[in-house]
Amino acid sequence: MSEIQADSVLDCSGMLCPLPVVKTTKAIKQMEVGQVLKMIATDPGAPPDMQAWSRQTGNELLEHYEEDGKFIFFIKRVK
Repeated sequence: MSEIQADSVLDCSGMLCPLPVVKTTKAIKQMEVGQVLKMIATDPGAPPDMQAWSRQTGNELLEHYEEDGKFIFFIKRVK
């Protein structure tokens, strides 16, 4: 369980690639720099996809873990 406070939550449960990445991109663009997005996914490809997305976009993947079959990501908008 994380202590990071999210400013917004995006639930991508049941969605397959590339939808979690596409929806995360859209959600993060609507947030202010410095805010944190909590994204929830069930796609087993989400962890490597989100790590690659973070590197490509420059947004910071603060933490990610698996809990009850769901992948939880905390992403900070950097720019």
